[in-house]
Amino acid sequence: MLTLHSFLRHICQFFRGLTVKVTKRMYRSSAVFMAGAVVITVVAFTSAGFGGSGKNALTAFAETPALEDLSEELIEEEEPVTEAKIQVQPTEAKIQGQLLAGNLLEKDVLEKQEIIKESKAEIVEIQNQIAQEEEQRRIDEEARRVAEEEQRRLEEERAARAVYVSDDDYQVLLKIVQAEAGICDNKGKILVANVILNRMKSGKFPNTVRGVVYETSQFSPVSNGRINSVKVTADTIESVDRALQGEDYSEGALYFMYRQGSRSGAVSWFDSHLTYLFQHGNHEFFK
Repeated sequence: MLTLHSFLRHICQFFRGLTVKVTKRMYRSSAVFMAGAVVITVVAFTSAGFGGSGKNALTAFAETPALEDLSEELIEEEEPVTEAKIQVQPTEAKIQGQLLAGNLLEKDVLEKQEIIKESKAEIVEIQNQIAQEEEQRRIDEEARRVAEEEQRRLEEERAARAVYVSDDDYQVLLKIVQAEAGICDNKGKILVANVILNRMKSGKFPNTVRGVVYETSQFSPVSNGRINSVKVTADTIESVDRALQGEDYSEGALYFMYRQGSRSGAVSWFDSHLTYLFQHGNHEFFK
């Protein structure tokens, strides 16, 4: 009967070896199948040697593990399988979590790179703007410097051309400018004063304002006496003062003429004997 007992143990070990690969439901089916196999085996052995050793066969059968015990043993073997499955699931979840974390990290890195790229572009734009503003500031400073130098040069030239006259000459100059250019703008008045002063400094005419203005047949307001009746305006005073301080637009003119108000003989003399320079308002200037 040791042979029967050994055979049954081999069968149990076989089914135990299968427990890792089967489910609980399969365990129960296997237990039933095993129980049936045990019964058939016992009957076979019993029928073969029941006459001489029936009692021993029954004893061996009694020593064979019960069907219920086999089922319990098989069911107990299920637990490692379940635990193995449980151990796999967290691993997959961990992998998924790592993948998600990796994707989020990659997205965060890309967003930061984009922010850095935009920041660099903004910095470059600001630097270009600053450079343009500095260049414009440099141009403005240069223009202001040139303008200041030009203004200083003009003032120096005006100071060099400045004319100092007596009070009597000053009053005569105011009256002749008012009489000849009373209806002109300030530049027109300054031009008439320039012609008077140019004559005074030329050496070809008297060297005083009164001498120039009252020279015979030179200025019609003197000939008709209107120089004595004019009322000098504030604009005329300002224009004469500027001319005396050296403001000069005359280009060296020594003569001026109002063509529509002049005699034809005088007009012909101007055109044939003098050099035409320019015209401002109704007055033409000659040299």
